[in-house]
Formats: sequence, structure tokens, C-alpha cells
Amino acid sequence: SAVRATFHDVVKLNYYCVDSVDPEVQVSVVRTIRDGFVNKDAPPVSTFVVVRRLARPDRLIEVEGVAFLAID
Repeated sequence: SAVRATFHDVVKLNYYCVDSVDPEVQVSVVRTIRDGFVNKDAPPVSTFVVVRRLARPDRLIEVEGVAFLAID
């Protein structure tokens, strides 16, 4: 059977942002968008890393999420 996760199952988010944008501004933008999806009372642990470039150079930010699901 299929197992489906929701944003409430996300326990960790990693953000990788290129150094050509202002990280201070981006953290605020990321939090605003994130809060529309996750449990704001218990948000996932987050890491925000500024990098020189991403694997796809046309992108400014990459998001990696880890979800935890208990399967009976």
C-alpha cells in the first residue's frame, strides 16, 4: 500500500541559497512561505546554507526535506 506524507510529517528542512542574493532577506522570505505549509507551533528543524552555486546554475535556492512516518 502507498504511504503518503504531508508537510506536517516534515521534521527537517535544509535550504541552500546562492551567494548572489541577500541571505538576510531570503531567510525571512523562506520562513514566510514555509509557515504556510508546516505546523507553525512545532516547525521542523531548519538549516540555511549560503553556497557559491547550485548544481542547476539557473536556480537561486534548493530545498531538501526529511519527513518521519511511523508505519504500523
